[in-house]
Amino acid sequence: MTFSTTSSPGHFEWPVRVYYEDTDAGGLVYYANFLKFFERARTEWLRSFGIDQQILARDLSVIFVVSKASVDFIAPARLDDELMISAKPVHFGRASMRFKQLALRQGTLLASAEIKIVSVSLPQMRPVAIPADILSKITAQG
Repeated sequence: MTFSTTSSPGHFEWPVRVYYEDTDAGGLVYYANFLKFFERARTEWLRSFGIDQQILARDLSVIFVVSKASVDFIAPARLDDELMISAKPVHFGRASMRFKQLALRQGTLLASAEIKIVSVSLPQMRPVAIPADILSKITAQG
């Protein structure tokens, strides 16, 4: 890829290349794969704070799950396209976070989403407060 990740206070970007497996019979990115791209960007956003979701699950018995997703599909992406996927947290609650996410190709908006993430306990899968040390890391963005 010819671009790199970008991070500024409250904004994170992650590059994604479109592979054959991401496309449908028409040669376009299958719509559900945009959700995968958005998930990767949120995961890398957490990783940029030193938060490993496997360790979070193992040591604190907490995972993050999507509880709501609203996506607007504006333009198609195709095989070999280089996309930039952004993740911008817009709200932090006691047990949840909301993100505004965009998929862009060379500055052209392809899809936009609002995703709500909830912190849940394992194995009960019930909402639980985001661990305080995690919340302080991800909200100390400037």
